[in-house]
Amino acid sequence: MSLEKKINDDIKAAMLARDAKKLEAIRAIKAALLLEKAKEGAIGELSEELELKILQKLVKQRRESADIYNQANRQDLAEKETFDASIIETYLPQQMSEADVTEVIKKIIAQTGAASVKDMGKVMGAASKELAGKADNKMISVIVKNLLA
Repeated sequence: MSLEKKINDDIKAAMLARDAKKLEAIRAIKAALLLEKAKEGAIGELSEELELKILQKLVKQRRESADIYNQANRQDLAEKETFDASIIETYLPQQMSEADVTEVIKKIIAQTGAASVKDMGKVMGAASKELAGKADNKMISVIVKNLLA
């Protein structure tokens, strides 16, 4: 089932359940996907890779907003952003553990022949492609830096 069809079905289910909070979070996903489709030069259909990037971006935005709200002692707004992020994450593939990501990065380092932090760009490029949607880029970056140091 395509992501768009799944989102439309979930919107209907949330409407029937009268779950306004969940409905709002799912509509935000649909809006982001529609905006991407309507961009100038877009071909109309989104690739699965692009859909994953959009979802990851939405989750990252929500988490950063929640952090800002927590620092400003606005727990009500922080909870809403955290809830939205958790709903959006359900559409992402299962995230890999740090140990699994480390193993994949070790293989990439061996394949690219990277020896120092100067080669971090090569490793990050390959790792980002291979782990797209499966792991957070921030975690990937930290692991690559530690392994190359």
